Amino acid sequence: QVQLVESGGGLVQAGGSLRVSCAASGGTSSIDRVGWFRQTPRKEREFVAAIGWRDYRTSYADFVKGRFTISRDSAKNTVYLQMNSLTPEDTAGYYCAAKPFPRGRYDYWGQGTQVTVSS
Repeated sequence: QVQLVESGGGLVQAGGSLRVSCAASGGTSSIDRVGWFRQTPRKEREFVAAIGWRDYRTSYADFVKGRFTISRDSAKNTVYLQMNSLTPEDTAGYYCAAKPFPRGRYDYWGQGTQVTVSS
């Protein structure tokens, strides 16, 4: 099993930046990819970004438009999402999830961290 713990959320002003973290533990050798998703009460959960656990290859949702960067610190088993030029539309609960080998679903999820962007 894999445990994921998000942190780093908070309140920021529009145009500001925030970095959220996803610390992985447990059976991390089974991880293929780690993704960030976000959820609001009025919107469907949506994909934000993902990174290969071993190959560090990244993918992003189109709406990020170069504002967000996903990265991994292998020494800490931690995945980061650096969010710049934040807007109120970015306000959401941010969740990380892990997809194990063989490739399939994101089976492991963290508890989420809240990001609120004020105007």
